[in-house]
Amino acid sequence: MTGLVIVGHGTRSAAGVEQFAALVERVRGRGDIGDVEGGFIELSRPPLTDAVGALVASGHRALVALPLVLTGAGHGKGDIPAAMAREQQRHTGLSYRYGRPLGPHPLLHEALEQRIDAALTGADRAGTELTGADRADTELPGADRAGTWVALIGRGSTDPDANAEVAKVARLLWEGRGYAGVEPGFISLAQPSVPAVLERLRRLGAHRIVVAPYFLFAGVLPDRIVAQSAEFAAAHPHLDVRVAEVIGDCDALADLVLERYAEALGGDIRMNCDTCAYRVLMPGFADKVGRPQRPHDHPDDPVGHHHHGHDHHGHHDHGSVAVVGGGPGPDDLITVRAKALLDAADVVVVDRLAPQGLLAGLRPDVLVVDAAKVPRGPSMAQEAINEALVSHARAGRRVVRLKGGDPYVFGRGHEEVQACVAAGVPVTVVPGVSSALAAPALAGVPVTHRGVAHDVTVVSGHLPPGHPDSLVDWAALARARGTVVLLMAVDTIGKIASVLIEHGRAPETPVLAVQDAGLPDQRSVPARLDEIGAVAAREGVGPPAVFVLGPVVALTTTGPTA
Repeated sequence: MTGLVIVGHGTRSAAGVEQFAALVERVRGRGDIGDVEGGFIELSRPPLTDAVGALVASGHRALVALPLVLTGAGHGKGDIPAAMAREQQRHTGLSYRYGRPLGPHPLLHEALEQRIDAALTGADRAGTELTGADRADTELPGADRAGTWVALIGRGSTDPDANAEVAKVARLLWEGRGYAGVEPGFISLAQPSVPAVLERLRRLGAHRIVVAPYFLFAGVLPDRIVAQSAEFAAAHPHLDVRVAEVIGDCDALADLVLERYAEALGGDIRMNCDTCAYRVLMPGFADKVGRPQRPHDHPDDPVGHHHHGHDHHGHHDHGSVAVVGGGPGPDDLITVRAKALLDAADVVVVDRLAPQGLLAGLRPDVLVVDAAKVPRGPSMAQEAINEALVSHARAGRRVVRLKGGDPYVFGRGHEEVQACVAAGVPVTVVPGVSSALAAPALAGVPVTHRGVAHDVTVVSGHLPPGHPDSLVDWAALARARGTVVLLMAVDTIGKIASVLIEHGRAPETPVLAVQDAGLPDQRSVPARLDEIGAVAAREGVGPPAVFVLGPVVALTTTGPTA
């Protein structure tokens, strides 16, 4: 028979570890499965690798891995599969079928109902009074629910689908059970918080509230729910606030584990992928799309080399960096994905040429770091920028490195990606519209055109011809017949034009300087190649400016403006 490995996240609570172990033993004792082991991906013993190793040592080469999680968030979608992939590398020929998360499920809803009833009748520890109010109805029958409001408190996640499942469970718990109402909330990473939910219920006229933790086992976060509920109750002594127990080790939970095991064996895995933030771009969560699965490092696992911190406070636990191209300057020329990442960001490290208007739309709590590099002026060193990206991501923040144009076109974007990779920080790149193409287009110049130009070369003019660090073959460029687009060439355009003419480019080649492309002050300054240096100086062309030269300039549809 296929072995079962029950995979938990891990907890610092000894009671929580004991409850997990008791459930594993309860499932094992049913005798429906030949071999059952349980392990954690972090924080607690035994580690997952020990559990898998025990099953392999018993002769199993095919397993069911069941994530003991209530919702399909990051641990179930990424961390546990990545940890199992590592076990497959360790054990040649090992295969496994993956079970789906436990909830929502009627067995869990019935267990929650029982915990709430126990809190109402005072039959459990957490159901004791949290206020100093005198009441004659201390022993309430389980059926007396009409005057009871329930605050269902989940863990909270940076996965919107997982948070939505908690809201769904709240509604399912309300339907048909006679409670005055059930409101969802979260103890970490998501809103509304425990105090916010309790305040909402108070304003709705609640006099009796049962706070129901939507948790499997004891732990730091359930304890925090109790503490915050008690604090709210103390501040509102007229309210009857009680806290129910967690679901805990029980027959219903064991029944559900066995059901999920059977589903996995039969290939009946009904997961919701339509609103999965790792597959679909959800507003505010664009940084998750396509994120690779990475295992946690358990301290008792041979590969474990660091502690994976979980503070469960304002920021999510897994920081990341997105190197984003902001386009040529206008706010509305940024990509949809880039805008979604900005909306989700905790920190934005911004360049001078990035679309500045978008900063006004950021949340008030977003930290904006000015990483401007002003020509002949103050600038932030690249090493300092790299350090800022890494340090903020390591602190668990979602960082957007907002750059002008495209980050991989003279934007040092890959240097920043390399710094993140070296530091072990998850990083993604979002291309942007480069000014090399956008500026000519906005000035009415196509950089290629049938019968006129079949090639376009984008060149950095930051270093002039003859500079020992320049990598440009100016002589070869002069012999080309196509379009040349020069970036960062305001100070060097005269010398560049002279060298191009010296090596064969026609002096009468048309050139167009486009300054402040896409912005209200955009202007175009035309000239011949042999005159562009003097004309640009006379007209006061300044950065940001793009120079486009070649026969395509004569095709401009909007006409030059100076």
